[in-house]
Formats: sequence, structure tokens, C-alpha cells
Amino acid sequence: MAPETTVGEIVRAVPARSRIFENLGIDYCCGGKKSLAEACRAKGLDLAKVVDMLVALDRTPDSAAENPDAMSLSELCDHIEQVHHGYLTEELPRLDFMTRKVAVVHGDHEPRLLEVRRVFEAFAAEMTAHTKEEEEAIFPVIRQLESANGGKAKATASLKDSFTKLESEHGRAGSALARFRELTDNYCPPDWACNTFRALYDGLAQLEEDTHQHVHKENNVLFPRTLAVR
Repeated sequence: MAPETTVGEIVRAVPARSRIFENLGIDYCCGGKKSLAEACRAKGLDLAKVVDMLVALDRTPDSAAENPDAMSLSELCDHIEQVHHGYLTEELPRLDFMTRKVAVVHGDHEPRLLEVRRVFEAFAAEMTAHTKEEEEAIFPVIRQLESANGGKAKATASLKDSFTKLESEHGRAGSALARFRELTDNYCPPDWACNTFRALYDGLAQLEEDTHQHVHKENNVLFPRTLAVR
């Protein structure tokens, strides 16, 4: 695999490769336009060793995970709504409760929990509005575009500004996730943490993983494929 290939393209070709990037802390969603060589340099990683890890993963039997690039645009919109929007619909209220409770109970002892709460409130509000816009205004246009017989160039042009806005929101979501990781010491609770405290950190870690997949499927697959429709 060529060093100049972007990390977004690498995961787009074989989605299971995201596991390697997650473990190495390489951003393949919002930072998906960086080349593999650039991403490795930024993290101080040996490029050859990372390539070897990716090749080894490709050879494992379970590497053929569900591939969003093999779906039609309509199928991919449905998949994102059902899997990732559905996850947020269920998980954000649970994390809202836990961030509030843990901040109230333990905020005096661990002030960073107050910041976790503030960052989460902003993240949840923006992602709720973001997914609503996609479901009500963006995805219906993409589905119509795929089934339309003419006028596709005009339709794709109208979506370009919308995608730029959505990618900017993805960037802010990525910054919030990075802040969660920083504030929680990589989601490692202290020894004295109660069960709710521990459950919160686990939930935030899962939120990060799901959001990375969510953003990757939009930034690196859905949006560029939609703009390529003629």
C-alpha cells in the first residue's frame, strides 16, 4: 500500500483497517484526507511497521467486514441512519444522565468532570441537530439524486456547500472526542471511581469509536461518491 494513499481511502477499501488506526491514534475520519506517510509522521510512527500491521490484518479471515463502499447511496444513507443515528438516539440520553450525575457527585474531587459535562452538552446538542438535518434535508436529496434521470450535476452542486458545513461539524465533533480522551486520561477511571463513573468512561470510549466510523462513512465514502454522480 502506497505511502501517499490517504488514510480515508485505506479504510474505505477495507473497513476493518480502522482497528489498526484506532489503536495507533490515527484519525481516519476527520483527518482522512492525510496520506498514510503524513499520518505516521504526525504520530512519530514507523511507516513500514504500520504498513506491515495493515497487511497482516488484511490476511486475517474476519477482515472482510461490512463495506459501505459496496452499498448504493440510498443503502448507505439507510445504514448510517439505522446504525449510527440510531446509536446516538439511544446513547446520548444515557450519557447525558451519567455526565450530569458524575459531575455533581464527584466534581469537587475531580474538577475535570465538570469540563467533561460542558463538552458533552455542546457535543450532544450539535450532533442532535446534525443528524436531524441529515435525515430531513440531506439524505432525501441524495436518495432522489441516485434515482433521478437528469439534472444530476445541478443537484450535486447544490449539495457541495451542505457537505462542507457537515464536515465542519464533524471536525468540531472530533475535537470534542479528543477533549474527552484528554480529560479522562484515555478513558481510565481512578481507582476510587464508582460504577457509574466507570460506566461513563466506557460509554465515552464507545461513543468515540462509533463517531469515528460514522464520520468516516460520510466524509470519505458518502459525500465524495455523491459528488461524483453524473
